[in-house]
Amino acid sequence: MAGVTVAERGEFNLIAAVVAGLPSADSVLLGPGDDGAVLRPDGDLVISIDTMVEGVHFRKDWSSASDVGRKAVASSIADIEAMGAVPSALVISLALPGDLEVAWVTEFSAGVREECRLAGAVLVGGDTTSASDITVTCSVLGNLGGRAAVTRTGARPGDVLAICGRLGWAAAGLAVLKRGFRSPRAVVVAHRVPEPPYGAGLVAAEAGATSMIDVSDGLLADVGHLARGSGMTFDINSALLDIAEPQRVVAAAIGGGDPLVFALTGGDDHALAATFPPESVPEGWTVIGTVAAGEPGVLVDGQPWEGEAGWHHF
Repeated sequence: MAGVTVAERGEFNLIAAVVAGLPSADSVLLGPGDDGAVLRPDGDLVISIDTMVEGVHFRKDWSSASDVGRKAVASSIADIEAMGAVPSALVISLALPGDLEVAWVTEFSAGVREECRLAGAVLVGGDTTSASDITVTCSVLGNLGGRAAVTRTGARPGDVLAICGRLGWAAAGLAVLKRGFRSPRAVVVAHRVPEPPYGAGLVAAEAGATSMIDVSDGLLADVGHLARGSGMTFDINSALLDIAEPQRVVAAAIGGGDPLVFALTGGDDHALAATFPPESVPEGWTVIGTVAAGEPGVLVDGQPWEGEAGWHHF
């Protein structure tokens, strides 16, 4: 039997259900319930926005509502981490079909709260409207706490390229799902809910990272932004990339492809990639390449990569 729909519940009752009992933080002077939230940061703010659209970034037959909520928060906060900031608050806009059951929204909200808890951020407001497909937009604020932001433009000759987090797991999971399967479970779960290395952005900034980026569209594509922003040549040593057994299993199952492609071009894992002076790479980060003066671009084992470098939005 069908449950109560979003249209039947109504906008304000729906919002009340979503925000009921939300946790707060010392920096939040006024949370949900007014025309805007009021925050009091102790340093410069970083702001980022991210949108997920049903059928493009997620499918309801592949991901639960909780998965979608967690993914929306994780993918947004990863950008804040990549600036070397501490995530503090976020607002979420939900565009929903009127016939969507309220139970989906309730479960989505639970996923948002769980990921906020893991990331150390609080939900302070949002908006709802109607749409033919579910669309989730997260705006996130991060606090630099008096530090300078780590941008994409500071890599220098002699730096090393390092990563923190997983690469290629979500891409392997997507490959499995597209073929109608649900295993290996580890990569399917990785597609549904990414695991950004929360806190690693701050660690990198304090260690002296010279540039940094969230790997959302693929390692080659996103390191390419660092290369062009910094005007440097990056060279990735493929032997230093960790190719996990589930990725090898998927590559073999879909025609014997090279699992390295998942790690180099797969998006949606939201690892962090950063450059450091060689003596400054912090614990938890893995060196995978070098930076040198030259034509801006990314090489793999000293050679240009043949093929797609990652996800294209258009």
